[in-house]
Amino acid sequence: MVGEDLGLDDALAREGTALVDALARLPENQWFDRKSGRVSAKDLARPMIAFANAEGGTIVVGISDGKLDGVSTQLENAARQVPLDFTVPPIRAQFERRQVDERQLLVIHVGPGEGVHTNRAGDCFLRIGDESRRLSLAEQRELTYDRGAKPFDAAPADVSLEALNPDLLEEYRGRIGSSSIPEMLAARDLIDRTGALTVAAALLFDERPQREYPSAHVRVLRYDSDERGVGADMSLVEDIRIDGPLTEQITEATAHIDRLLPHRQQLTTADRFERVPIVPRAAWLEGLVNAVIHRSYSMMGDHIRVEIFPHRIEITSPGRFPGLANHRDPLRITRYARNPRIARVCSDLGITRELGEGIKRIFAEMKRRGLAQPIYRQSSAAVTLILSAADSVDQQTLASLPPNALAALDVLRLENRPLGTGQVADLVGIARPTAGRALRALADVGLVQWEGASGRDPRASWRLL
Repeated sequence: MVGEDLGLDDALAREGTALVDALARLPENQWFDRKSGRVSAKDLARPMIAFANAEGGTIVVGISDGKLDGVSTQLENAARQVPLDFTVPPIRAQFERRQVDERQLLVIHVGPGEGVHTNRAGDCFLRIGDESRRLSLAEQRELTYDRGAKPFDAAPADVSLEALNPDLLEEYRGRIGSSSIPEMLAARDLIDRTGALTVAAALLFDERPQREYPSAHVRVLRYDSDERGVGADMSLVEDIRIDGPLTEQITEATAHIDRLLPHRQQLTTADRFERVPIVPRAAWLEGLVNAVIHRSYSMMGDHIRVEIFPHRIEITSPGRFPGLANHRDPLRITRYARNPRIARVCSDLGITRELGEGIKRIFAEMKRRGLAQPIYRQSSAAVTLILSAADSVDQQTLASLPPNALAALDVLRLENRPLGTGQVADLVGIARPTAGRALRALADVGLVQWEGASGRDPRASWRLL
């Protein structure tokens, strides 16, 4: 009997009927797909392209409905030609034949691509969870813009194997079931074709990768006011820099945030008041993990910042959302791993499942606690996630509001001070009359209040209720 938590590497280490049993029970996921021995070579191109456009993966051909149906010599030969016959540009794949009794299994290992791959018809696919999803033209364009060059985490690093932390390497080797450290590094594309260690290997396993990548660290900052302030009025009371390999950065940053995040009394499901963090742990932890795994490590001049205020937490990560993604509609952003090798290792270590659910989970956790929706801000070089402790607006009220009203409310919440109509218009990016209509609608439902001596008062402002 194979346990449900059996990994792909453990399954492939088996032989004969035990191999088939393990692979048949293994759930399909971000890095694993299973196909019948009756699949056509053309249909195999879809998951192969999808894996190459994501973080790579493995396809096992010859299992159907939990049973071995085998691969013919004709199909094996056709499958080996798929990268040349059906993918543009040709993907990088390795093929392994496994004998089981009198029949064959075909194991296809697809490496992460260095650009965007399509089929001959121009269709583009991306692996998202257990699906090889066809991308729309706009989504394909986003992927193309962001993957136009080789991922930075695949670049060779000026680091030797002896410089890596042997305990971290051994822990990970045991986790994925490799027989040796070199085999483990090759299995996760942590060495390139010349045998050089990649940037991903250095960031994940070097004792202190900041020697070569000084910006690859996390800062946790706590303020005693909702305004940062400047100079003598700066409200910063604690500033912690966290170095070391990425996995340890996540662990240490998590401990500091747990300690520094404000709490408040709240009635729980157990019908008693308990101290709970102002923002749910699952939401900010997902934001932290996403920042560490998906930030742009090629941007040497910036680092990840986690800023803790009395009524909100902000997580800023270097690098923009992929391509033309609209940060004002984050739930529709196509899943994309900027650092596919880092993402794969972190998933193996249980840090993230990498199912493309990160942003959705953050929204769900905030909604479950009855808090305001997460807000994403994007600058020319970074993305900031804002998680506010403000209460959410019920759906019936939201439905009655005009367009841009919620954005105006978010601006007032984030600024945490009275603002004039013109200021709100500038911050939201809309015309002043449009902002006026949105603010009056918010006032009608009791969310904001106008304050001024008269309708022509230049100092009149809107404040939250």
